[in-house]
Amino acid sequence: MPVPESVDVVIVGAGFSGMYLLHRLRHQNKTAVVFEAGADVGGTWYWNRYPGARVDVESLAYSFSFDPTLEQDYEWRERYPTQPEILRYAQHVADRFDLRKDIVFRTRVSGATWDDESKTWLVRTEHADAVRARFLVMATGCLSAAKLPEIAGLDDFHGPTFHTAHWPHEGVDFTGQRVGIIGTGSSGVQSIPVIAAQAADLTVFQRTPAYSLPARNRALRDDEVTAMKANYPKFRQAQRESGFGVPVAMPTRSALEVGDAERDATFEVAWESGSLVNLLTAYKDLTTDQDANDTAKKWIHRKIHRIVDDPAVADDLSPQYPVGTKRPCLDTGYYETYNRDNVHLVNLQRTPLVAVTDKGIRTSEREYEFDAIVYATGFDAMTGALTNVDIRGRDGVSLKETWRAGPRTYLGIGSAGFPNLFMITGPGSPSVLSNMVVSIEQHVEWVSGVIRHLDERHLRTIEPQVDAQDAWVAHVNEIAGYTLYPKANSWYMGANVPGKTRVFMPYAGGVGEYRKKCDEVAANGYEGFQLTD
Repeated sequence: MPVPESVDVVIVGAGFSGMYLLHRLRHQNKTAVVFEAGADVGGTWYWNRYPGARVDVESLAYSFSFDPTLEQDYEWRERYPTQPEILRYAQHVADRFDLRKDIVFRTRVSGATWDDESKTWLVRTEHADAVRARFLVMATGCLSAAKLPEIAGLDDFHGPTFHTAHWPHEGVDFTGQRVGIIGTGSSGVQSIPVIAAQAADLTVFQRTPAYSLPARNRALRDDEVTAMKANYPKFRQAQRESGFGVPVAMPTRSALEVGDAERDATFEVAWESGSLVNLLTAYKDLTTDQDANDTAKKWIHRKIHRIVDDPAVADDLSPQYPVGTKRPCLDTGYYETYNRDNVHLVNLQRTPLVAVTDKGIRTSEREYEFDAIVYATGFDAMTGALTNVDIRGRDGVSLKETWRAGPRTYLGIGSAGFPNLFMITGPGSPSVLSNMVVSIEQHVEWVSGVIRHLDERHLRTIEPQVDAQDAWVAHVNEIAGYTLYPKANSWYMGANVPGKTRVFMPYAGGVGEYRKKCDEVAANGYEGFQLTD
């Protein structure tokens, strides 16, 4: 589409957030343009096409609730859909609501500057487009700024290299090849079994092992789809009120007040269920009490040792940080893969990475030769997609500089000094600790609601007050302090990015409690925000 000179709202990103916001703004008679770096909608699910890519929330729950007809009509195929199936869903939504006519594809936003005189944002793209807008909404996602490992020689390897977040759309054939993969987070856990089944030889370079549960994925049964669709209104409300955006019965007992046999049986049921939330909520204190968490950790270690034949490899695959303090993974045959003769595990805590060479990868112990290298090294999570854009607010102040000591937001939605700037599922909101679609819908509805509020009262700008923002940041930190989350060097803490300030970025108080706070703020005339005409 042609790029307009001015609109009411510029939206950055055409994933689930950007698509839903565009749809809502149209119903409010607001003009909007969406800029999207990819060639189509889907966001995360457009880019992440690595082998085995699959969501860890069940499809019937990982879907929009805003249109009852859409949720009744759409037919999901699998319990945990693969990337192609989720992308088809995103494309179906774009088609159904004719969203692409307001989306500019293959275009990255490079910068945005607030003009206090006109009270507008001037948004610039990589193609030298310039659009003036009253509101700027960053719908860029929490896991979209991919990162490479911080080692020498990344350009020296003579063979092909791939990053799981930028996988070739035509796929990759590793048949007969020697492959090295760096990283054992979610993308590594999902792709390693698939690559191992294809490659002649696979060497996995692991810095920190992940906790991973079998997904128990399968085709959806007609009866369970029918039952869910009949119960959707109640289920959706339960999602909104739950802790993780996934309704479960909340536990009332401590892991320390039951016997070993009963506790082991409870963990076994959770493991076999193929649900991360079932494990994390097996007992009320798994995320808050170290001794309680240790019972789950030791149980999982025993489970890994029963699956993996080599005890030394099983030891290396057994995480030492508390269960759940990094997002656990769901897998299909991950631990079993290490029983294959063509799969080798390198523990980088014993023999650190030194460099990528022209032939492969060198550790402190030796050089490994490969035909191809895969980087499953994740993202500059939560803030990278925001600070990579040169956003300058009041008096030309940079968002990146403002957040140098850690992100500072009010409700994870706005940041003081940046009027009319909204972030969808930004740092300081539940976001990555939740079913993202539930959090996305709540944020989009709140943002569109505040825009309507300003219009109805003939107000021009909204901006977080510094004292409200400080109080919210303190509250987010306080809630995190009650949990075990800060004990792990996770991307929740920014620990995977050298030089990034260690701050626990998501809000750990739960989706339901967060929603109550946002609703309370709105009901009190957007308390904590400064509204001006």
